[in-house]
Amino acid sequence: MTGPEDELLSPDAVEVRDLNLALWTAVEEGDLDRLGAIWADGPDASTITCVHPGWPVLRGRTEVLRSYALIMANTSYVQFFLTDVQVTLDGDVAILSCTASLLTGMGEEDGGDDAGFAGGQAVVTNIFRRRDGEWRLWLHHASPVLAETDAEEEI
Repeated sequence: MTGPEDELLSPDAVEVRDLNLALWTAVEEGDLDRLGAIWADGPDASTITCVHPGWPVLRGRTEVLRSYALIMANTSYVQFFLTDVQVTLDGDVAILSCTASLLTGMGEEDGGDDAGFAGGQAVVTNIFRRRDGEWRLWLHHASPVLAETDAEEEI
């Protein structure tokens, strides 16, 4: 994926941004193999960390990939829309932050609307590490953005 904004980013920042997009696409498509290829392995496998919205911290490649397998197995449809994407590079570490809005297929019993969809939003920090010239995801942290309530709107 390239566009006019790529002229403002370094090649490494573009690579990290595109790898981040590949992460979300792998979840949308239920592609655990592609997801596994994005997460760090080798000497970093035991130190990778993941926090899904509302979940406790998960550590280690096995536990993290198992969590994605559970999410994908129990999600009939999900689509992500990423905004506010920013990449900061520091040597072989890249910090990517973004807002992820999601649309997911749900029945009314799960809180979906009449059409069977529900939405949400999270702010995300992904830390990538470059090993042997290849960027890999090392930490994923997503925190839900709570919708305003009627009482908050009156303040």
